[in-house]
Amino acid sequence: MPAAPIQSGNAEALIAKLSPMLQPLAQRGVIRSYKKNSVVINEGDVGESLFILLQGRVKVYATDDNGREITYGNIDAGDYFGEMSLDGGPRSASVITLEPSVCAVVTRNSVRDHLAVQPDFAMELVTQVIRRARSATETARQMALLDVYGRVISTLESEEGPGRPEAPVLLQQITHQSIASRVGASREMVSRLLKDLEKGGYISMGVKKITLLKKLPARW
Repeated sequence: MPAAPIQSGNAEALIAKLSPMLQPLAQRGVIRSYKKNSVVINEGDVGESLFILLQGRVKVYATDDNGREITYGNIDAGDYFGEMSLDGGPRSASVITLEPSVCAVVTRNSVRDHLAVQPDFAMELVTQVIRRARSATETARQMALLDVYGRVISTLESEEGPGRPEAPVLLQQITHQSIASRVGASREMVSRLLKDLEKGGYISMGVKKITLLKKLPARW
């Protein structure tokens, strides 16, 4: 649930950090603050607002009838979400805060008014929709065509690329559970695969961090 509204001066300071393209749109929104682990959007709800993330970090995910979760990705401050339901259709995913967060919530009518005076934002909006639709398609492709190990290494190497002996790659704020949610597998299975990779000298593991020491093998 939204927490108490933040002071207007603080909101203005957060909006000032946005890109010039997003600042005037955020000014049309209602500022809301959320505690950590607050569900901002529920999958299946009718969508009529766009959320500009002024502060914090959120996770985009979906669940099935058995409670299993698939994570589509995380969104950081300065970006926005909820745009794929501006047609009034149901939300295709849920969004939860990973830390205390602040959003400018902009209604569909306000977005329409903004587009009337800032038509260049229409291309930005279309590009964002295409980018996220392409990402969802890639997730579906991996779930259909790759085994669990293939999805794990794709997840590990997707952000920074593979590690090399002379240039290891450090992945931070990553846990066995977060990987499991990304690849649609159990935490136990992911832990076994990671331990095997560590024994093989491909990775080293710490608390919420994994270092890629060299390119991971295509098959295990």
